[in-house]
Amino acid sequence: MRAHQRTVRPTARVEYALPRAAVSAGRARRLTSAFLTAPRPPMAPPTADQVDDATLIASELVANAVRHGRTGCRLRLQLGYGHVTVEVHDDSPGRPRVGLLDTESESGRGLAMVQQLAHSLEVVSTGFGGKTVRAVLAV
Repeated sequence: MRAHQRTVRPTARVEYALPRAAVSAGRARRLTSAFLTAPRPPMAPPTADQVDDATLIASELVANAVRHGRTGCRLRLQLGYGHVTVEVHDDSPGRPRVGLLDTESESGRGLAMVQQLAHSLEVVSTGFGGKTVRAVLAV
């Protein structure tokens, strides 16, 4: 009987706690960019466009969590074989709504933009009054 070998694909993960402050979205951009551009020999790095998309997504999701959440938030990033995952957890029970992508409005289009950039977007309730918004990008 032969044992089946399972292919192990390298992944890199990181999590950051961000305060409920306007500067958190900018910090999320810097942290995401730094994480995705760090050298990882066994893994192919994302392209500059993919880093830009993930950075914008992290910024939008953190800005929403800071604006509508009751506390700070947690930003989780994962770079794996063929994908980048951006997750933002906050303690607000309210589910975000995807608005129309109206180029004339000054706010309310962040999730619509995230939905356009990401391969998938989902909101997962934690069961403790909070939620995690997860966006997955193909790389």
